[in-house]
Amino acid sequence: MKVQGSCLCQGVRYELAAPPAQAGHCHCSMCRKWSGSALQSYAGIAPAEFRWTRGEDLLARFPSSAGFFRVFCGRCGSSLAVWPTDPAAALTWIMLGTLDDDPGLAPAAHIFVGSKAPWFEIADDLPQHQQFPK
Repeated sequence: MKVQGSCLCQGVRYELAAPPAQAGHCHCSMCRKWSGSALQSYAGIAPAEFRWTRGEDLLARFPSSAGFFRVFCGRCGSSLAVWPTDPAAALTWIMLGTLDDDPGLAPAAHIFVGSKAPWFEIADDLPQHQQFPK
């Protein structure tokens, strides 16, 4: 099963060779700023199961926090991934909104709800975690 993804301008494309390992909604202030919304929906995938298929020269990176940088299209600005700086990391995080195909997995939890936007109410029954669950 290959799942395709892309940025808004279609200049950057990527492919998942396997289904994501997990998915969720992040409410941390960085994800809110990066998405321009109340939350950012993401999926975790092993880096070995991910590959850029077009537009790597368009990728821009921002070191947002210790151990991670955010990857986005330098032309259209689409948020694409949160990539670990450790090459041995088990997962990288792709933004679900950039997928062109069904990943076969839906978000299963809300994380960092302790810093969620005060004007946003979570209206589903998914588990809520104050931080990133262990």
